[in-house]
Amino acid sequence: MRDTVLRTERLDLVPLAVAHAEEMTGVLADPALHAFIGGAPLTAPELRARYERLAAGAPDPAVVWCNWVVRLRAEDRLAGTVQATVTDGGRVAEVAWVVGTDWQGRGIAREATRALVGLLADSGVRTVLAHVHPEHTASAAVARAAGLAPTEEREDGEIRWRLDLPQGLSDPDRQDTP
Repeated sequence: MRDTVLRTERLDLVPLAVAHAEEMTGVLADPALHAFIGGAPLTAPELRARYERLAAGAPDPAVVWCNWVVRLRAEDRLAGTVQATVTDGGRVAEVAWVVGTDWQGRGIAREATRALVGLLADSGVRTVLAHVHPEHTASAAVARAAGLAPTEEREDGEIRWRLDLPQGLSDPDRQDTP
């Protein structure tokens, strides 16, 4: 699953590689992206080191890290990332997404996240989770569009969103390539 390239109507979700760090440094450079998640934009060397860790995979063999960069085909530019941390023998995945400020408001996160959830469903994941800050309405809209619903659970001040998947659910607009 982590090596799959996903294609949607407008996007290519490409497995994250260290080589993406340079371009992604610019995509993720706006401090406003950290308003709800904390921290600050990483420098190119810091992001390269992070991508090296992510590409190496989780140190726990029971955990699978799946990370993709989101390429907007019409602009031939990276616009963000989506990721899934798969646990519980492949049955549970925690997902996250980020789209650079210049590309927000265009449905990119929604399209990419729907494709990711479809791949997870097709791969046997039964529960998809996400954590969204209660004031982050744009991320809540992305989670809702991907089929997740808010729960009463809170973790680090964020709302846990959840989707229980029936077997065989997928996004009919997605085209996978190995």
